Amino acid sequence: MNKVKAYFKEVHNELINKTSWPTWAELQNSAIVVMVASVIIAAIVFAMDMSFDTLLEWFYEKLY
Repeated sequence: MNKVKAYFKEVHNELINKTSWPTWAELQNSAIVVMVASVIIAAIVFAMDMSFDTLLEWFYEKLY
């Protein structure tokens, strides 16, 4: 049981004293970057999907 208590004390010490947490402004900026990147990637995937769909529809119309 002492090992478990020591483990949690070490974890607490690590999180409080040794970890550098971002400021609120840094966190907001990072969240905005992630959201913008997600939208860009989603748009790219959407464009690829639509282009392949159009290409395959054209191909199957010519085939049959």
